[in-house]
Amino acid sequence: MNNSVDFVVEGGHKLSGEVVTNTSKNGAMGLLCGSLLNKGQTILHGIPKIEEVNRILEVMQSIGIKFEWIEKNTLKINPPKKLDWENIDKVAAGRTRTILMFLGPLIHLMPNFELPGPKGCNLGKRPVSAHLLGLQKFGVKVKLKPSSYLVEVKKLKAGEIVMYEKGDTATENILMAASKIPGKTVIKFASSNYMVRDVCYFLEKLGVKIEGIGTHELTVHGVSEINQDVEFYNSEDPIESMMFVSAAVVTESELTIKRVPIDFMELELLKLETMGLKYKRSKAYLSQNGYSKLVDLTVFPSKLKAPIEKITSGAYPDINIDNLPFFVPIACKSEGMTLIHDWVYENRSIYFMELNKLGANLLLADPHRVYVEGGVEFQASQVVCPPALRPAMIILIAMLDAKGTSILRNVYSIKRGYQEIAERLNQLGAKITILEDK
Repeated sequence: MNNSVDFVVEGGHKLSGEVVTNTSKNGAMGLLCGSLLNKGQTILHGIPKIEEVNRILEVMQSIGIKFEWIEKNTLKINPPKKLDWENIDKVAAGRTRTILMFLGPLIHLMPNFELPGPKGCNLGKRPVSAHLLGLQKFGVKVKLKPSSYLVEVKKLKAGEIVMYEKGDTATENILMAASKIPGKTVIKFASSNYMVRDVCYFLEKLGVKIEGIGTHELTVHGVSEINQDVEFYNSEDPIESMMFVSAAVVTESELTIKRVPIDFMELELLKLETMGLKYKRSKAYLSQNGYSKLVDLTVFPSKLKAPIEKITSGAYPDINIDNLPFFVPIACKSEGMTLIHDWVYENRSIYFMELNKLGANLLLADPHRVYVEGGVEFQASQVVCPPALRPAMIILIAMLDAKGTSILRNVYSIKRGYQEIAERLNQLGAKITILEDK
């Protein structure tokens, strides 16, 4: 499906100038799945051209949904009168965990269907209980098979859902399911993360009233029909903002990162400030969607010290689970020992150990905890990209700092979540050559 792509990185160059935060991968996933609910035309602005989006679009196209790129990052989507479910692209569906978020919309389109099982990042066992238990409360019967889900839709009814966990995609799935069930559904222990808010605001554009947006309890007033021509702007990606912060810190560069969604970066910045990071930020302004609060952030070269406490993550408003890995290369350059506790995923901390190939000094305490000895100088090396997006990206960040020439093999994992990242880093002063295996 995709040719192998390698990055050849000449490290040791400072970054400088300005970079604009792209709109988010995770936000795009929820909006694309949410468009399935609409019988009218949906125009989505700020959809990144990345491999994760490509996989979902391949699935949508295979079942008869028409779409076109009308601008660089703007999609126009028109639904078919009837889904061509028999011709679903199972290969594309199996390559992304986002396919799980088809469940919420599809229960309103087909009484029975089989959904291919999701994959995505290889981060250990990722339970789907929150998705399935919530849907069952609506009257949906789901039978798990080895590589798919058999779904039978009984009479749907609104009600009260207690989320099994504050999962982002699970909350989005339940929101989308509730949106077309007439009556009031209360979702307790909901995620209040940025992508969930985007789905809420998008559903409101479609005529669904939602109370409690930004809190952990959402009240959804479902409607029987959604048929509206609608436009919506995806919000900026705090994970990409954090990636550029990490790259600036590790390469000891002065860098301005524009359009940072500050509500989802404040705790990360506070942690870094206590470690010694110097930065300034502009006054806040609104994103094009009218909801997200943005700032322009300038990071200055700083000598950092390891934090007294461990660095861990959690559901919003804690440090974002996807931002945690970017603290690892930062900890490598900070004076002292840092404990990184990645409690969510069994495998991700193991991938952090790949930094040792670049001269880092990491000790794996268990599948969730890594001790990072700081004050190291990264060294050029050759590394095969791990099958996980954020761990792959922190290897690239370390290579930017390592003097000499490094090679990062098979960067599909990075291309899943970052649009034209090598080109954008090169514009800031990095020297990355893209090698494609024809």
